[in-house]
Amino acid sequence: MTTEQLRNAMHVTPFRPFVIHTADSREIRVAHPDFIAHTPNTRTVIVTQPDDSYEALDLLLIVGLEFMPPAPAAATEQE
Repeated sequence: MTTEQLRNAMHVTPFRPFVIHTADSREIRVAHPDFIAHTPNTRTVIVTQPDDSYEALDLLLIVGLEFMPPAPAAATEQE
């Protein structure tokens, strides 16, 4: 995984939720762009969840991204 690929996923408009797949077979969901942070020039990615749990990931151990369909407009308005 490259920094540019991750940055593109984080900043695509409109945002599409995605799942990060890691080398040790974990799947970490990123439901909103506010839930992921990457500092330029580092290999660390922080992903938080709505329950305030978080994971610190090494960018080199991310093996892929799986993009989810965008949330329907009606579902977003009801939340």
